[in-house]
Amino acid sequence: MSDQHYVKDSENAYSALCRCIDFVVIQVSLFFILYFQHEELTNLYLVVGLIASIGFVFAADSHNLYRSWRLGEFSRVASYTFLCWVAGIFSVVIFLFFSKTSLDISRLVIGSWMLFNCFALAGWRVLFYVFLFKRRRAGYHTKKVAIFGLTSSGELLADQFVNKPETGYTLSGFYDDRADTRTESKYTELVLGGINKGIELAKAGDIDVIYIALPLAAQKRIESVLRALGDTTIDVFLVPDFFTFNLLNARLSHVGAIQTISVYESPMTGPSRLLKRIEDVLGASLILSIIALPMLVIALLIKLDSTGPVLFKQLRYGLDGRAIKVWKFRSMSSMDNGDVIQQAVQGDSRITKLGAFLRRTSLDELPQLINVLSGSMSLVGPRPHAVAHNEQYRKLVDFYMLRHKVKPGITGWAQINGWRGETDTLEKMEKRVEFDLEYIRNWSISFDLKILVLTVFKGFIHKNAY
Repeated sequence: MSDQHYVKDSENAYSALCRCIDFVVIQVSLFFILYFQHEELTNLYLVVGLIASIGFVFAADSHNLYRSWRLGEFSRVASYTFLCWVAGIFSVVIFLFFSKTSLDISRLVIGSWMLFNCFALAGWRVLFYVFLFKRRRAGYHTKKVAIFGLTSSGELLADQFVNKPETGYTLSGFYDDRADTRTESKYTELVLGGINKGIELAKAGDIDVIYIALPLAAQKRIESVLRALGDTTIDVFLVPDFFTFNLLNARLSHVGAIQTISVYESPMTGPSRLLKRIEDVLGASLILSIIALPMLVIALLIKLDSTGPVLFKQLRYGLDGRAIKVWKFRSMSSMDNGDVIQQAVQGDSRITKLGAFLRRTSLDELPQLINVLSGSMSLVGPRPHAVAHNEQYRKLVDFYMLRHKVKPGITGWAQINGWRGETDTLEKMEKRVEFDLEYIRNWSISFDLKILVLTVFKGFIHKNAY
């Protein structure tokens, strides 16, 4: 037998049952819609139901929908369910198109069925989770949990157990070999002894689950703990203290049979990348159709206000640190684009009279909608900095270049939170990077829409815009 030491994706004991329930719900809901629409159940409807079920289950497997969500947020379960059902619908549409059978079924039936299943597939999960949560809150099916290592990841894990009793996990305490003076934490009083004591309690059956949250540097200690716990039958989970790093889109991935953990990776991959691009193209096209005439007026006023071109194209870093040319309305008498660039400061003599107004209202950024349509920028993302400033701050600010794991944006999370304009202190740039990385870690279409809406109210005019 081959000795393959790699991690397998976890699935809960109910995964097979959940697949069966999903299959039944999809089929029964189709029969339900047919009955109330007084349509005959034909072989074609049976095939359509089967294809939708296969498409949904396949997508659900790909998105780990059937894994254990005991400690997961139900909002994510619901969103994953919806996305997987979209995959099922897409499978049906492809089948009907290539088989040329779309005229043989009722569009009203199929449309009602597709809409109904959005609620049915999520609905049974709601009822199931409510039932489990109530049982666990009442003390049934609970497990006593111990955490080895009072690290940052251990504390975050403990917060989940303490704040979510419905998960059925009860935190019994921490076990850490370090002295109390080295473990300052809100959970210090829950440190019940060293790790060896925790192992003894595990062997005695006083603990149900152990999470090992030791630092990455303690590899030998982790190995010795795992060997000791190999003499028990309790569940053991390894939670490496990755929070010493600025994780971006951390997730499991594979290289053949070897499982890896991504540390620095863009969230814009696969379907997410396509959704982001659709958002950019539709949004930029809509905005340009509205502001095309005002942009022409601004261009004419720039020509009348001062000599020089209407547009200024400056080299900046884009996705993956590649140089791009960012378009702006010219707002200065000089156009710096070299190795040394002086940031605009309040009362800067280089700023033209019209340019001061354009910069104060952020109207000088409007031509970047062309960048968005061309694909070098997005509507929302970290604001691009001049190449010279990138080279300066990447040496001064930790994780600075991770901003470029996504496309730069016309507006961003840092900007609407006030971190824009001149970075005359290192702290200002650090805060800007902090908010940019927070955006990347938490990216979603809804987050983008939130930023776009907030930009209308607080993103155009700001005291730091000059």
